[in-house]
Amino acid sequence: MLSQAPVTTMLPVRNLQRAREFYEHCLGLGPGELRPDGKVVYRCGGARLALFPKEEGTKAEHTAVSFEVSDIAASVRELEAHGVRFEDYDLPGLKTTDHVCVLGAEKAAWFKDTEGNYLCLHEDLS
Repeated sequence: MLSQAPVTTMLPVRNLQRAREFYEHCLGLGPGELRPDGKVVYRCGGARLALFPKEEGTKAEHTAVSFEVSDIAASVRELEAHGVRFEDYDLPGLKTTDHVCVLGAEKAAWFKDTEGNYLCLHEDLS
């Protein structure tokens, strides 16, 4: 029923202007479209990403958005050059090397946006 419906990921942000700076200048999205209801919508590949003001922000401790890239190492380097700070992990079953972890059929690297949302890069290995 919804297999052909466009998808929009909704991310809460405490400070919309600060978040826009990050998404547009550090991640290279945009410019975002400001909607009458106050949210900003970006087109990413075939999907949309919407930032919406929410005073308390987010509390999620999981990946909210994952961007598929063809070369994760190069993408990590490029984003670091634009000020993105990647997370590093050394846990049982989850260890990063140069910010990247191999998880079965994909590689992944995580970072947070200015509002505390967990974002991810992933490269499909299959």
